[in-house]
Amino acid sequence: MSEAVQLERRGEIALVTVDNPPVNALGHAVRAGLLAAFRQAEADPQVRAVVLVCAGRTFMAGADIREFGKPPQAPSLPEVVDVIESASKPSVAVIHGTALGGGLEVALACHYRIARRDAQVGLPEVKLGLLPGAGGTQRLPRLAGVEKALDMIVSGAPIRAGEALDSAIVDELFDGDLVEAGLAFAQRLLDRQLGPRRTGERNERVREDGLAELIAHKRGEAQKRLPGQFSPQRCIDAVEAAIQLPLREGLARERALFQQCLDSPQRAAMIHAFFAEREAARVEGLAADVQPREIRSAAVIGGGTMGVGIVLCFANAGIPVTLLEVNEDALQRGLDRARSLYAASVARGSLSAGELERRMGLIAGVLDYAALNDADVVVEAVFESLDVKRQVFEQLDAVCKPGAILASNTSSLDLDAIAAFTGRPQDVVGLHFFSPANVMRLLEVVRGKATANDVLATAMQLGKRLKKVAVVVGVCDGFVGNRMIFQYGRQAEFLLEEGATPAQVDRALRSFGMAMGPLAVRDLSGLDISHAIRTRQRQTLKPGQTLPTVLDHLIAAGMLGQKSGTGFYHYAEDGRAPQDNPALPAMLEQAAAERGIVRAPVSDEEIVERCVFALINEAASILEEGIAQRASDIDVIFLNGYGFPAWRGGPLFHADSLGLPHVLGRIREFHQRLGAWWQPAPLLERLVAEGRRFADL
Repeated sequence: MSEAVQLERRGEIALVTVDNPPVNALGHAVRAGLLAAFRQAEADPQVRAVVLVCAGRTFMAGADIREFGKPPQAPSLPEVVDVIESASKPSVAVIHGTALGGGLEVALACHYRIARRDAQVGLPEVKLGLLPGAGGTQRLPRLAGVEKALDMIVSGAPIRAGEALDSAIVDELFDGDLVEAGLAFAQRLLDRQLGPRRTGERNERVREDGLAELIAHKRGEAQKRLPGQFSPQRCIDAVEAAIQLPLREGLARERALFQQCLDSPQRAAMIHAFFAEREAARVEGLAADVQPREIRSAAVIGGGTMGVGIVLCFANAGIPVTLLEVNEDALQRGLDRARSLYAASVARGSLSAGELERRMGLIAGVLDYAALNDADVVVEAVFESLDVKRQVFEQLDAVCKPGAILASNTSSLDLDAIAAFTGRPQDVVGLHFFSPANVMRLLEVVRGKATANDVLATAMQLGKRLKKVAVVVGVCDGFVGNRMIFQYGRQAEFLLEEGATPAQVDRALRSFGMAMGPLAVRDLSGLDISHAIRTRQRQTLKPGQTLPTVLDHLIAAGMLGQKSGTGFYHYAEDGRAPQDNPALPAMLEQAAAERGIVRAPVSDEEIVERCVFALINEAASILEEGIAQRASDIDVIFLNGYGFPAWRGGPLFHADSLGLPHVLGRIREFHQRLGAWWQPAPLLERLVAEGRRFADL
């Protein structure tokens, strides 16, 4: 038995304890220890039942990421699970914290499961391009039913203990000590003379009527919601095997499908994304002993859509937050918007009415800057104008206490210029949230030239408290994400003027895997915002650079996107059904004439290459300038903030996958044909010349 797993006798009950900090991952030592412990308990004539608990803050939270990419070591998890389930003595899994992936598969192999009320269970393998490979797709449907199992396995989302009880995944909820609860439950089994209850032998839920139709429906749903992804369809195949095959054959089918996922390029991309997200938390040049400042209260300036979303982020994290607006009407609109967003969550069942009131109780509204004098962090979320930002930061500088962090939510303006509006530039940092702020995971933490190290450390820690993926970026127009998306969107507009249609551009990029097409995104966010940025950028064009003009024509016609009912598309009354804008073709002809070109058909392949390779080329320049710390940080930003397909790993992982010589070759062709915007980034040329990849940096 290994040090990671211990067995002790408590009367007639064997207590098996897994202790493999920090999350009891199922590495080799744990698997070997579990196998030895359950075999020893089986062989001991004095043992009549087994209780499995985990030390520390969680049950087994899945595979050991340190073993990813390494040759497998026996025993495999399927072997361990088989020994646990086939034992002749009843076993009880005592779940606390999270039982995820292989951890839940171990629990499913135990004959009974109890969970602490605050626990969560799930099978998140699909998020790594995989499927549960140790019986999860065969045993979960037998307990929870096929529909619930499909929901959990295809989404990868965990569920809370109460829902797990309702779904028959666990048998009982408890409070208090793990060992006491487990031993008491096992003793009740013995007192009632209840023996093993093997999950794999329970076939009634996988033999119900209508399951073939359910499988077909889930296939179509996954295809629509997760287009292009390999593993979700394999997950459905595996669950279907539980319906059609005996357990042993179903397990063999599951392993074959698991191997297919393991061999898929998408698996490598999604595991890259997994590691990249963790690496992003490491800030270069920031010593480990830097102490963050304490954040006990917050304030937000501006009660628009973004400002209210940021307010909810603080309230959701249990941080008291004050919202400041310019007048009573605007303030009430902001507070009403906050309440209505929470009410929508209550209606969906994801929030209780009591929790709504608790969170609203953390939100205060004020009209006077002086009321912010005790806030530990203030986030400005006002109109994207340097003059407006100046007024805000001069006021904050005058009223905020020493040591308060002054943060701007600017999406593109010069943070160093904003910091210079104060007498404390060391306390200024960018916190660029993404809309809707209470939903989107990404937070760009913008480090100004004067930002103090403890302010930066506090911003990263705050991002974690707000459940964001925080990534440090430097100061430039648009930082990382928006600077790249400017190039992406600009190419989409050029393509329209050259002969494509909005529907074709958006369809091609959705087929590539983007969550939304670039033109639909523009309409959603408001063309006036795009035009304001474009107007500012005209002042900084380099020789040979020109801008598409279709946006100018739309703005001149009062077409601002969804907010006006017409933009690149025309929208029905509900604002969500895009139709062709009948006025657009004439505008595109005029824009083409202004550029001296004749519109002609454009292929979907060129649309994708022009837009995606523009991202890659700009990213290479960003890396060379030090605006991003590492290539994987750029991937994290686009995966979490811009709807880039996770199964492609991010723009720079995708570039490496295609081969940088191919990418550079196409960029050179575009440069020769289309001009200055396609000047190859020096870093990209250097990597190709040296036979290296972005991953090698």
